[in-house]
Amino acid sequence: MSNPKKARVFSQLVPNDPQPTLVVGRTLEVLASNHAADSLVQRAELDHPEHLLPVNAAALVKSALEQGRAIENVESRFADHIFLWSFIPDPDSGEVLVRGRDATNDILTLEEAVRSNRLYRLITENTTDLISRHAPDGRFIDATPASWRLLGYWPEELRGKALEEVFQGENVAEQLALTRHRLREDGYATMTLEIIHRNGSRRWFEIASRAIRETYTGAVVEVISVSRDITARVESEEQNRLLADELAHTARLATLGELASSIAHEMNQPLASIVNFASASQRFLKEADQHPEKLLKVDDGLQKIVHHANRASEVIKRLRAFLRKGQKRMGPVSLNSVITEVARLCQWEAEKNGVRIYENLAADSPTITADPVLLEQVLINLIRNGIEANVEAGADKDSAGPSRIVVSTCVNDQQETLIQVIDEGPGLDDEGIRQMFQPFYTSKAKGLGLGLSMSRSIIEGFGGFLDATRTDTGGLSLICRFPPGNNRCTHKPTQE
Repeated sequence: MSNPKKARVFSQLVPNDPQPTLVVGRTLEVLASNHAADSLVQRAELDHPEHLLPVNAAALVKSALEQGRAIENVESRFADHIFLWSFIPDPDSGEVLVRGRDATNDILTLEEAVRSNRLYRLITENTTDLISRHAPDGRFIDATPASWRLLGYWPEELRGKALEEVFQGENVAEQLALTRHRLREDGYATMTLEIIHRNGSRRWFEIASRAIRETYTGAVVEVISVSRDITARVESEEQNRLLADELAHTARLATLGELASSIAHEMNQPLASIVNFASASQRFLKEADQHPEKLLKVDDGLQKIVHHANRASEVIKRLRAFLRKGQKRMGPVSLNSVITEVARLCQWEAEKNGVRIYENLAADSPTITADPVLLEQVLINLIRNGIEANVEAGADKDSAGPSRIVVSTCVNDQQETLIQVIDEGPGLDDEGIRQMFQPFYTSKAKGLGLGLSMSRSIIEGFGGFLDATRTDTGGLSLICRFPPGNNRCTHKPTQE
């Protein structure tokens, strides 16, 4: 003992008690201390044993003696230690046994847990996303307060409810079943749901879920989900899509105006043929009484009238399809057929400007998934761009004959499906090629600079890419690349 004076209470202590113990008097004077207390004073580099005790130790000693009861678990901190002390009075002697316990780890762990819990509550109570816990069958275990704003239910209302009861909407049950399967297989799943809020409004949610598994069996015991309201984003994307459709429709109207003379020519040919055959048939009918064989010519004329009327009808149908306004109609498109139709539409404008359009098409016509009308719009833009480039080049040099535009299809070694439009124009330098697909960039005096920019956006919407390179002869090659397919790159003979 550090104090030779033996206190009556202290003599009853176990000498080797590992916990620091002191005997103090009414005025907090230390009457005795055990070895554990003395060692602690030395380790903590304290001047006196009473410095181990709480700052209000004197008042605690007085209260314990006056009330004749023990006071437990009073905290004191010194150096890096946290101790809990018990004050046990002996009213007969006026002494108090003060016994400590090192609670440093316990209290620090508890304080960290309190801080974590406070942070968790701060996050969960203020986050705009819904964080929820679910049983393996989807029933809600708990949810954050965001559930009221996002779903129209308070957390206590959700507990025990099935997901299908809360997330109502088209195809919700199928998506939830698929998500449960993915959670069992992969442990993680995401989905996008259109649901009906409790107030009747429609909402879009993006939900990410993770499975919590039992350590030994691996069975899913709980699911944690984070749900985000993406309604504003979906509505904005829908508005942008409608705006893009409106812009594309306006561009088609502008293209139609620019192609008006070509369309008039294509319509005039079958109409003129119809008039000619109708006049001839009338003349043959008048002669049929004297020359019955003329009826065969009338029959032949009527067949040709039907043929040319159908041709005119097809032109009108193509124009109506080209000008239609509405949602994209994605589906399989035969590239060779589309290119042939577009070449016919642009043929008269090309001939008027001394340009000939050649088709170099793969023997096994490649097929891609696209909107045929939008793809036609892109090809018309590319071919007309080539016609204008050839006209520009023809003004600077003498030409022995018509200039050429070659439109080809193939599948390359990387299994990419390609559409290539090659002109014989003056071409562009590196800077011009970098800028040619930017909106409102144009080298033409009357151009708006939207055709190629819009064409690239349309091709990218199909999952492809539109780019340009210089040809060996100085013109430009505009190339539409689409993701790999199974087509082989073989060509049939070049045709006009």
